[in-house]
Amino acid sequence: MTQEPSNVAYQIMWNRLISVVEEQAQALVRTAFSTSVREAGDLSAGVYDKHGNMLAQAVTGTPGHVNAMADAVAHFIRRIGRQNMSQGDVYITNDPWEGTGHLHDITMVTPSFHKGTLVGFFACTAHIVDIGGRGFGADAQSVYEEGLYIPIMKFADRGNVDETLIRIIRGNVREPDQLIGDIYALATCNEIGHRRLIDMMDEFNLDHLNGIAEFILENSRRATIEAIAALPQTSATGEMTMDGFDVPITLKVTVRVEGDRIVADFTGTSGLDKKGINCPLVYTKAYACYALKLAIAPDIPNNAASLAPFEIIAPENSIVNALHPAPVALRHIVGHFVPDAVYDAFDKIVPGLVPAEGAGCLCNFQVSLRPRSDAPAPSDAQRSEVLTFNSGGSGARPEHDGMNATAFPSGVMTMPIEATEHAGPVIIWRKELRPDSGGAGKTRGGLGQYMEVGAQEGHEFDIQAMFDRSQYPARGRRGGHNGAPTTIAQDDGSVMQTKGKQFVPHGRKVMMAFPGGAGYGDPAERPKELVRRDLAQGYISEETAQRDYGLTADDIAAVHSTVAQGEEI
Repeated sequence: MTQEPSNVAYQIMWNRLISVVEEQAQALVRTAFSTSVREAGDLSAGVYDKHGNMLAQAVTGTPGHVNAMADAVAHFIRRIGRQNMSQGDVYITNDPWEGTGHLHDITMVTPSFHKGTLVGFFACTAHIVDIGGRGFGADAQSVYEEGLYIPIMKFADRGNVDETLIRIIRGNVREPDQLIGDIYALATCNEIGHRRLIDMMDEFNLDHLNGIAEFILENSRRATIEAIAALPQTSATGEMTMDGFDVPITLKVTVRVEGDRIVADFTGTSGLDKKGINCPLVYTKAYACYALKLAIAPDIPNNAASLAPFEIIAPENSIVNALHPAPVALRHIVGHFVPDAVYDAFDKIVPGLVPAEGAGCLCNFQVSLRPRSDAPAPSDAQRSEVLTFNSGGSGARPEHDGMNATAFPSGVMTMPIEATEHAGPVIIWRKELRPDSGGAGKTRGGLGQYMEVGAQEGHEFDIQAMFDRSQYPARGRRGGHNGAPTTIAQDDGSVMQTKGKQFVPHGRKVMMAFPGGAGYGDPAERPKELVRRDLAQGYISEETAQRDYGLTADDIAAVHSTVAQGEEI
């Protein structure tokens, strides 16, 4: 009779599973074709038990992907049917409501068989640059316009790839080689996860994952409930306004701590928008759970049980619970503000714990380049789709400054200029931190950044703007000041919209300033040595140092003298 592994052995296996899915994610980063995956890390990877419960997720990845993907495998099991699953199968979808919220995310699931028996699943998701339709942007008025829809289906059946599906995909997207390459990268990373899992099972002489799954889920559930039970058993309401597409949007949420669970109820939030910034509930849930878990139980690994005590409610066809066929391409613009709304409420329940508001949504834009049409174009002019991921500043934390040009809550990386320019005939003329954009406070908000983008000689382009925080900058918390707002214009002074596809003629540049995070606490309480350091590093101007932080002219002169002498502040 096989002896049941000890708790120590199970803990080792748990850590091993986390390393397995991290290797799975890194394999995807190394093999993906899209810069959004290779450079920005817009992906997720996870391992699941045979019932579809997520056991472990990769450290590399985004909360929106992995927390949404936590619910996805159950949909695959239901749609495919266990009786139809075989070794060598690979399943695929980009269903916004059964995947991760929009058509531009491909989710792939691979059943894992050991000794002929289904023991679990591996899943991964990646953002792809193009899925056809109108292109990545908010301009569509229904999901049908936003691109090719792939229902949950078999990509490979017993190892045989569906070539008909491949032809359909290639015939409907602008970058077919890139997309097909990404799909194969997703399938391969799942296979790597499967191999490492089987190695672990052989090492520990396991025929199934039932024991380790129970150990992970029970311990995670208990630890999360204990963290919730330690909170004040009360409720509070938070509210915030964001730019929206044509009209402002209100996010309203009531957070209730109820014994062994926390409920976040979005009743009172704005209804659907006509444009593609609506957010399916699966994505809202992903970021609301992330915000709450980060606040109360950040050290408990993410899995089905550590997420289960968080219940997310939203009225149907509100902007945070968009139903089919609502346009949802830029669901991240609303979804990335969900943590700020939740924290506005949670700060009233547990003061002094959560950060001030930050930039919120990513400062992404996609450039569709083509030969100039106003005059003959050079023979080597080309068409290309270039997507770049960028960030404003994060909000100041109670004990630490906000992070400069760092994505929160999404966690993706800002893409390097070299990778962006390698992807097509685009030129990034400027990319640098934006002084004075972080809100003043006892702890300072993170800085946004400046970017200027144009095209190589002989090209014109459309830019798909995906920004917010133009009219409603990040709000300071507990006396902290607001962050700087977003601005966008052409270099001739023509004002541009923060969302939507806009034409940029040959020779023109787009000038962008991304928002800063808000400050936390009274700026008068910021240590003067930190103010002098910020001035020396160029994070704040002399005017801000004097007006917001009370630095004197003598202090400022001393800083300049120290810098001139090459000494540290």
